[in-house]
Amino acid sequence: MSSEVAARRDAKKLVRSPSGLRMVPEHRAFGSPFGLEEPQWVPDKECPRCMQCGAKFDFLTRKHHCRRCGKCFCDKCCSQKVALRRMCFVDPVRQCAECALVSHREAEFFDKQLKVLLSGATFLVTFGHSEKPETMVCRLSNNQRFLLLDGSSRHEVEIARISAVQMLSEGFPPGGGNARATGMSLQYPAPGAEGVTQLKLTAGEDANGSRRQATAWLAAMHKAAKLLYESRDQ
Repeated sequence: MSSEVAARRDAKKLVRSPSGLRMVPEHRAFGSPFGLEEPQWVPDKECPRCMQCGAKFDFLTRKHHCRRCGKCFCDKCCSQKVALRRMCFVDPVRQCAECALVSHREAEFFDKQLKVLLSGATFLVTFGHSEKPETMVCRLSNNQRFLLLDGSSRHEVEIARISAVQMLSEGFPPGGGNARATGMSLQYPAPGAEGVTQLKLTAGEDANGSRRQATAWLAAMHKAAKLLYESRDQ
């Protein structure tokens, strides 16, 4: 990919919407696959009362729209201003209590797990029905749109085209608890190929810390997959 094409993909612009300022991709097709579209606001005439507590709107009780769900609330039920990165808002925006809780939880992904995905980790990678794995570094591209795999060969998988994600695990720790994640299987339609291609990532066994890094990367990718499915179901 030329630097000119890459720059065009990553170009952003500042736009003003009824909900606030947003820093969005110059070209919509190059947006993050984890993003959400702004909701349509419930028309004022259709919500004479708060959609949470039922308080009647009047001169003293003003109505506010949640920037995440678009519903009408009184100030008491929609007073929190929380960062909403999935809609690319520059500043924290007003949200109802339920949406604010979700946005707070998502902040962990953008503050911690996204950084893990961007840093990458080393895996044994198997493509399709091949029986010979290749040691590769897998990381998320800076624009969050591709998985980049670098080894003796190079590959990229468009995040938005991933159709299935399955965590691979083995055994249970002594005393109970969750099974240990050892890898991940991804399915996606490869460009120019018929049917679905399978990609298997397996964390290697070593003592230099890369196994721990790979496990953290798998956990972050699992969270990313959940956000991806939510974006599709919007």
